[in-house]
Amino acid sequence: MYEVVGVRFKKAGKIYYFDPGDLEIEKDTFVIVETARGIEYGKVVIAKKQVEEQDVVLPLKKVVRNANQKDMLTVEENKAAAEHAFELCTAKIEEHKLEMKLVDVEYTFDRNKVIFYFTADGRIDFRELVKDLASIFRTRIELRQIGVRDEAKMLGGIGPCGRMLCCSTFLGDFEPVSIKMAKDQNLSLNPAKISGLCGRLMCCLKYENDYYETVKKELPDIGEAIATPHGKGRVVGLNMLEKLVQVELTELEKITEYTLDELVNMDELYTQATE
Repeated sequence: MYEVVGVRFKKAGKIYYFDPGDLEIEKDTFVIVETARGIEYGKVVIAKKQVEEQDVVLPLKKVVRNANQKDMLTVEENKAAAEHAFELCTAKIEEHKLEMKLVDVEYTFDRNKVIFYFTADGRIDFRELVKDLASIFRTRIELRQIGVRDEAKMLGGIGPCGRMLCCSTFLGDFEPVSIKMAKDQNLSLNPAKISGLCGRLMCCLKYENDYYETVKKELPDIGEAIATPHGKGRVVGLNMLEKLVQVELTELEKITEYTLDELVNMDELYTQATE
């Protein structure tokens, strides 16, 4: 078991575990930590707790110290410098006539590196751009190409539901989303209705997917022949949320809804219906 604290470096960013050592660290405070890219400033979102070895990436980096007022001022200065760097880089991209869109600029806490995030349709030869930027900023330069989902996460916005984007407010990681999830939930397969601002399938399709998969196993398939309290019929529709089965009754020539409790002993009734 390892004692850790969970630290997040960006709003809705991924949570990383660090070794708090003997420091008194409270949730929602800020700390200075050692990371793979140098010293960074982050917010404690998970208080001290014990985790299993398989839940951490070893060797576990340490929390250097609790952040102070001076560190907060450094972060604000870095943000202001990043805004200036954004303007300069945008001008250089236009100067070199590169087919790329600058999304965000970030300085590491110790100013050891400046990272430029951009999107592009394909590979970009930005070697000359890097040389220009390095001569201006006199520090390490990294140009990182990101996808459209990451772009939406960084820029934020309002989704089709009228709320702020999930990815920019609370989702730490992107989970795989498939068109099958929309089909299982009986949603319209119109791309305009199931796609987010990024143009990809909406992340919220994943939220209820586990429930629909569980219920789908309990309910019969559409088109399946079953026996009901009113005779034999064929399943023509399913209401997953209320666990209702719509059955077209052969003899009565009408469609009736049944609950799972009413359709007891499904296997036995199915056998009778197909004999």
